[in-house]
Amino acid sequence: MTPPQRHARHTRRTRRTRRLAAVSAALLAAGGLSFGLLANAGAAEEHTERPADVKAAADPMTVAPYLYNGWGDPPDPSTVSEATGVEWYTLAFVLSNGTCDPQWDGSRPLSGGVDEQTVETVRSGGGDVIPSFGGWSGNKLETSCSSADELAGAYQKVIDAYDLKAIDIDIEAEAYDDPEVQQRTVDALLAVQSDNPELKVHVTFGTGQSGPDTSLIQRAADSGLTVDAWTIMPFNFGGGGQNMGELTIQAAEGLKSSLVDIYGYDESEAYTHMGISSMNGITDGDETVTVGDFETILGYAQEAQLSRLTFWSVNRDRPCEGGGGDDTCSGVDQEPWEFTSVLARYVTEGR
Repeated sequence: MTPPQRHARHTRRTRRTRRLAAVSAALLAAGGLSFGLLANAGAAEEHTERPADVKAAADPMTVAPYLYNGWGDPPDPSTVSEATGVEWYTLAFVLSNGTCDPQWDGSRPLSGGVDEQTVETVRSGGGDVIPSFGGWSGNKLETSCSSADELAGAYQKVIDAYDLKAIDIDIEAEAYDDPEVQQRTVDALLAVQSDNPELKVHVTFGTGQSGPDTSLIQRAADSGLTVDAWTIMPFNFGGGGQNMGELTIQAAEGLKSSLVDIYGYDESEAYTHMGISSMNGITDGDETVTVGDFETILGYAQEAQLSRLTFWSVNRDRPCEGGGGDDTCSGVDQEPWEFTSVLARYVTEGR
């Protein structure tokens, strides 16, 4: 592969990126102030550039919460859409059946089953879906397929089955940790992009509190792969009592800095190649992500103009009758579908 031409790193910072950096720093230092309150404090300055009440419209694809038919009493997407206004869903997970053959959860067929019915239900309501390949557990196509060409063919089979506009590669665990698998995934995505130039490609991966590991980003840039939304999962840091809204912004700012350094983007360009995928309620690491934290994340996304805003998962976007969260509910104080409703405002209110 021919490495991409690197553009000289931009030193110019727009008003928006200067203001965003200042607000982010203030939020992290303040220890509890909401992003929205701080952003409103700078509304007078923003008015000279773009009136506060005039926001750029976000593509409905931008907000697509994860829906998993193999887990957690999956809700009817039409019910969620009617209640929240969200139109798109990220459908989990396309896996391997033990060979280089894509199936839902590694066992359900692409056609004729509940997953195809979900696609039809979402589309009948005017929305669409983004299949997600991978996830934390199960047999991954990225490891089962022996070459980039085979992996690209597996991706293409799903793209063709549903005439897709976007895909999500959720690369975690052993798939992320293996440099050979990382490169195979990058090369497969290059082939898929060549054959499907209008297709949006999201890559979802873990992060630390200060930002993600950069090995996959570096490998992608060196190979000439541009991703529409590098999407971090800012949770499972470990331990309760942390402000997850603040930590999400801190991790996202780390991702932004990495994209600036590796791709040579200016800050505005970096933000438009970024996404956030949070987890609502009680996380696997015993953290608590509240509705208020989602409000903080929404405010940050609106200011930064991120390209993707999602979460794990709509299956859990319900209050629990007995307390702690599980695969059917969040474990925190909320109304049904309230987390989805907050992020849906990224589309309905603009950004």
